[in-house]
Amino acid sequence: MTVRWWREVGWRHAGGLVAVVFAVVPVLYVVSAAFNPLGTVVSTDVIPTRFSLVHFQSLFSDPARPFPRWLLNTLIVCAMVTFVQVLCSALAAYAFSRFRFKGRRGGLLTLLLIQMFPQFLAVIALFTMVTELGEALPALGLNTIAGYSLVLMGGALAQVWLIKGYFDTIPRQLDEAAVVDGASHAGVFFRILLPLARPILAVTGLLAFVGVIGEFLLASIFLTDTNAKTLAVGLYGIIESDRSNNLGVFAAGALMTALPVVLLFQYLQRYIVGGLTSGAVKD
Repeated sequence: MTVRWWREVGWRHAGGLVAVVFAVVPVLYVVSAAFNPLGTVVSTDVIPTRFSLVHFQSLFSDPARPFPRWLLNTLIVCAMVTFVQVLCSALAAYAFSRFRFKGRRGGLLTLLLIQMFPQFLAVIALFTMVTELGEALPALGLNTIAGYSLVLMGGALAQVWLIKGYFDTIPRQLDEAAVVDGASHAGVFFRILLPLARPILAVTGLLAFVGVIGEFLLASIFLTDTNAKTLAVGLYGIIESDRSNNLGVFAAGALMTALPVVLLFQYLQRYIVGGLTSGAVKD
């Protein structure tokens, strides 16, 4: 019986336990380092043994590293890029899902092909464009939140395939009924499809937000001024200056960075679960 149980079920539990340990141990180590008053690599254990908020106080009180400013910059960039990316992706997905036109299949395949290459491959061209744009419009140049956000908005159609797949599941009879009642294409999109697509919009919005808040490569190139940095660049500068003694401050900043993502997920979870369950129930 023991051998049979292990072959059928036991190995799954063992694999799940290994995966949980692999995921939880780094989180516990970061939490321990954040609340450890010494905050060094040598004094930090996986299981927290001492508790202190000194590193969080240092984040918000040290003028050499303006963490509140970095947090504000990051939230502004995430809000703008997420809104533009979800809106543009939804508009393009509506066109690809509901209309039939020449080049439709080629356009979808082109979007899929472009997503296979990271945006960092075009960093030289982007840097040159932003530099020249900054000479004409300083508000959109280097070391500006608007200029960096504009660079990230270049991937505004990253969620087209995901949203289009959801639009395809919505019956076309709803569109036809709205058109018969006098609705325009914009009316069908904003009044019919978008309310029904709240679950996929929540998912794509969360994915876009997580991708932007953790973006480091482009931010480290376009944002070098201390007051213009985002959380990813600012925290890297903290740990780079002293990888051993600044571990506690870095860990505290990492926990503060994860807080907006957790709060956003908790807020959007009701739309995801509520939309899926309501769609599965038939009156």
